[in-house]
Amino acid sequence: MSTSTALMTAEDLIRLPRGRFRHELINGELRTMSPSGHTHGRITMRLAAPLAQFVWENGLGEVYGAETGFKLTSNPDTVLAPDVAFIAKERLVQVGDTKGYWPGAPDLAIEVLSPGDKAIEVQAKVTEWFSFGTKQVWIVNPKLFTVTVYRSLSDSTTFTETDYLEGEGILPGFRIALDRLFEL
Repeated sequence: MSTSTALMTAEDLIRLPRGRFRHELINGELRTMSPSGHTHGRITMRLAAPLAQFVWENGLGEVYGAETGFKLTSNPDTVLAPDVAFIAKERLVQVGDTKGYWPGAPDLAIEVLSPGDKAIEVQAKVTEWFSFGTKQVWIVNPKLFTVTVYRSLSDSTTFTETDYLEGEGILPGFRIALDRLFEL
């Protein structure tokens, strides 16, 4: 005797009631995550706010928060939500207004690590984003006070709290002092 679990679709996911948890969909299977902690939320906003302001002032596209899902595959559906995302203006114009989740990967996916994240899980996230077409992935590590910028799976640079993080081709002119990002 075999049992099967019905797979969810992106449409099922978007209709779930909002509550105490965040959800993503991986090949039709629901992944539930607890809300982020204080440090995670503070650092996410300290990066997202100036990034969004820069993008808005320069007409470069849109910046999205962690509640925004990106539909990456269909049948079965995969919907992921990075902590912060950026989509370039040209892609926004090409796709136009969409209902539900954005169809495809963001140009930039930013993940702020939680205390329980394991190195193998982080590398899997980076690999996942690139496999779906993301151009850059930034991994923010609050514990080590670092940001690692991945331009590809084989090209990355890690910046420390004494450095500046810059847009490096994806957001030319964006610059933020990492000591400000991590200060208490």
